[in-house]
Amino acid sequence: MPSIEILPMKLRAIFRWRLPRRVLLLGKRTLIMGVLNVTPDSFSDGGEFLSPQAAEKRALAMQKAGADILDVGGESTRPGSAGISAREELRRVLPVLEALRGRLRIPVSIDTRKAAVADAAAQAGAEIVNDVTAFRADADMARVAQRRKMGVVLMHMRGNPRSMQRQPFAADALRDVSSGLREAVRRAEIAGVLPSRIVLDPGIGFGKSFRQNYELLAQLSTLARLGYPLLVGTSRKMFLGKTLRGAPPQARIWGNAATVAASILAGAHIVRVHDVMEMAQVALVADEVLNAASAASPGS
Repeated sequence: MPSIEILPMKLRAIFRWRLPRRVLLLGKRTLIMGVLNVTPDSFSDGGEFLSPQAAEKRALAMQKAGADILDVGGESTRPGSAGISAREELRRVLPVLEALRGRLRIPVSIDTRKAAVADAAAQAGAEIVNDVTAFRADADMARVAQRRKMGVVLMHMRGNPRSMQRQPFAADALRDVSSGLREAVRRAEIAGVLPSRIVLDPGIGFGKSFRQNYELLAQLSTLARLGYPLLVGTSRKMFLGKTLRGAPPQARIWGNAATVAASILAGAHIVRVHDVMEMAQVALVADEVLNAASAASPGS
């Protein structure tokens, strides 16, 4: 009988993510970032939480369901979207942030590519800025993040939301993402953002082909070599719909569960999801697998 070689599982590095009012431990367990879109046109839940009352109710429900971070966004960045003004974005998000002030135990992230929105959101209590352009869209964004001492999520996107799925894709997605994230870190650090405030996101679905999304998930452990915590957001995205033979966004939950588990086992520290309760269960089980791998590793 041939011998079977069991390859060791790659274990996550431990980080401490410095935010203005707390430090989050990353790597001991997976953190769940719950998505709250206060938009009329997001691809999966546009219009559902547009009113401050509906958004507040949803936020508190996600916290109860197990969210560790709440990510509030007022501008859709779905493929083909054109964007809105900072004034309109603030009109959508500020009433929600004000309504939630003092009512949440978990930190709030503002999903924006505009420095003015990030600054106002920080004033209203947000501790993290999640910028899908990794500080490319607004030259002032890095300075706002540094001055406010915010945690930052720097995401890789090839192109912009309007063009990202129409332009030529990279010949080597992993190399393109690695290079882009290194450049993003340099932009942040030149502005004075401390490395301990930075989390990286490979940008699944943002300027990647169907196959490249899966390649990046399969090779996520390589991105861990960049030396920063990793956030992965696959929730309800189009490549899952294609895989699941045209399933609409709300019917992609089990496909999404597979990508969440795969991301965690490959090294993700944070997963960004719409379905918090279900994905929190997935994370708990995947974390136990990592715990078992850690206990079995040499020198543990």
